[in-house]
Amino acid sequence: MAKSVKPIPDGYHSVTPYLIIGKGKAGEAIAFYVRAFNAKEIMRMPGPEGGIAHAEIQLGDSRIMLADEAPKMDAYGPDHFKGSPITLHVYVPDVDAITKQATAAGATVVRPLADQFYGDRTAGLTDPFGHRWYLASHVRDVSKEEMEQHMHASA
Repeated sequence: MAKSVKPIPDGYHSVTPYLIIGKGKAGEAIAFYVRAFNAKEIMRMPGPEGGIAHAEIQLGDSRIMLADEAPKMDAYGPDHFKGSPITLHVYVPDVDAITKQATAAGATVVRPLADQFYGDRTAGLTDPFGHRWYLASHVRDVSKEEMEQHMHASA
C-alpha cells in the first residue's frame, strides 16, 4: 500500500514567503538573518552558475524561502523595483532585544520601536537587501471596539 503524502509538508504553513535577493547576495542575506533575527538555515542549493538557486531558513515556527536574483526566471530583488512593496511581519518574544540585534547587524529603522494602539509593540526595519520587516511582540489584548475608537481618533 502506498504511503500517503501530506499536501503541506511538515515544518511549513499554508503561506511561505519567498524572498529574491539581488546581486548574488543570498548567502550574505542568510548570514544576516541568522545574526539579526536568530534564523536557522535549513537548506541551501547552489545554482548552476554559482550563487544560491534555493535556500530555506526558519524564523520561530515559520519557514522563509530565498534565492539569488534570476533574470532568466523573471525573479528580481527589491533593487530592480526600486524597493519592495511587501513587508514581512514577525512576532518575536522580545521585540526590543531583536530590534537592537537587527540594527546592530545592519538593518535600518524605518518605523521606530513603539507601543501601538492595537496591543503590539512594533518596529519597522529594512534589511541590507531591501526587504522590509515589522517586528512585534503582543503586549496587550485590545478589543475590536477599542481599536476602532483609536483608529477613528487618529484619522
